[in-house]
Amino acid sequence: MNLTLTVNGESRRVDPADSATLLGVLRDELGLTGTHYGCGHGVCGACIVLLDGEPAPACKVPALQAAGKAILTIEGLARGETLSPIQQAFLEADAMQCGYCTPGMIMSATALLARNPHPTDDEIRAALASHLCRCGVYGRVIDAIKAAAR
Repeated sequence: MNLTLTVNGESRRVDPADSATLLGVLRDELGLTGTHYGCGHGVCGACIVLLDGEPAPACKVPALQAAGKAILTIEGLARGETLSPIQQAFLEADAMQCGYCTPGMIMSATALLARNPHPTDDEIRAALASHLCRCGVYGRVIDAIKAAAR
């Protein structure tokens, strides 16, 4: 099936299988590998992208359902060599260890800050509740989000 997706502000033509997930299309057809495969069930947060500004697990979203929506991946946040404020804050707070979960957390944090520029710690925790960080850097992640909010 031929499909046009709007990814990171660009219209992209893809030809996925009928059963393809958005994650598969992003990684395999478009080469956008910043969105990671984690659990395959939408519960770990590694594959979070923004669909029309809202966090969505790309492993659970059929590619066909993403047509007509604005898809934002981790690759779409930076402007050239300049990181987005949340990416820069994660870097400065050392809010990553292995980095596998980081893109998904950054995407959820981006959506949170877009709708609430000054979230409380509890609001940050709620926004990240579906994210699993096996390295346990949650405290630094919260610090990074608060820094980006400032």
